[in-house]
Amino acid sequence: MAAVSLCLLFTIPRFLCYGIIGRRIEQRCSMSTATESLTSMEGGPTEAAKELYDKMLSSVTAKTMPPNAWLWSLIEKCANDEDIRLLFDIRQYALRIYENFNCHLCQEIARACVRVGALDFGKKTLWKHNIYGTTPSIASAHHLLLYAREHNDVKLMAEVLKLLRKNDLPYQAGTADIVCRSQLICYNVDHWKLFSTHAKRYINAGVKLRQTTFDMWMEFAARIVVGNTKSLWKIEKLRSDMMKKHSLATGFSCAKGFLLERKPDIAAAMIQILMQDLPEAKRAGFMVELQKLINEWSLEVVKRQKEKNRKALAAALRTDIPIMVSGLENMGLKLNVNMEELAL
Repeated sequence: MAAVSLCLLFTIPRFLCYGIIGRRIEQRCSMSTATESLTSMEGGPTEAAKELYDKMLSSVTAKTMPPNAWLWSLIEKCANDEDIRLLFDIRQYALRIYENFNCHLCQEIARACVRVGALDFGKKTLWKHNIYGTTPSIASAHHLLLYAREHNDVKLMAEVLKLLRKNDLPYQAGTADIVCRSQLICYNVDHWKLFSTHAKRYINAGVKLRQTTFDMWMEFAARIVVGNTKSLWKIEKLRSDMMKKHSLATGFSCAKGFLLERKPDIAAAMIQILMQDLPEAKRAGFMVELQKLINEWSLEVVKRQKEKNRKALAAALRTDIPIMVSGLENMGLKLNVNMEELAL
């Protein structure tokens, strides 16, 4: 019944809404259901949040608007799921529906939901049509995505990305950057595919991805696409359409792709061109990346290969990486790398 009444509010002129809401709250208070049911729940709201909620509810019952500072204070004091429930409840029943919360307030509500782990409520802040007055925004979504990244929760990340599309929230480069930097992607092909799918949607929507996003995306691709480098070259094509020059990460990722294709001479040429284009300040990282290719990437990429093909790949890299390094030296590059760490 309550749900039906709330739905009807959206078909009634706004100047009548407050009177209807006030009578609805008087009904709830006279029946003693609003506060008693919430406090009787096991693991109920905190005393500080409950006290503020009761003050705001009493204010609206008396047909006076509670001070805005009370709402901000309630957001700040939320410490568990039931506190968040009170926050959403007071918006649903106690505030005049003249307009939605402002965007900053909505972001703070999303932040509070994430802070206490009330993720289902947090996802509701991204709904375009809701009864809580929250306006969905990318900033609110970022709070949830950062939580998903920090807690390795790929399910939540996928749900939030789906909500962005469903509620017509515009794609932003920062969104892709958050998802791409997730450690989830590094070691799981399905998670990497999730990011790749959404990154391509961002690009198709006209979003210019950041250099850091391409760095991570291509590094992951060079680890994962063993036996099939097509995905890596597709990403490189997208990158080259947006950026003229390589970073260390994207340049070395291409070199790794050529090594996987048994093209050590082209890999050497790629690295030599990269070295020429790098600004002086970034050349210090060149040797670090080259050494990592030798003693870290080579081991990881072999481990990712199917067991029956590992010996063949290891043998190929044992042959081709020294050829690549020798090619770089023949091009005049003075290298200081330890080839003994190529322990395949």
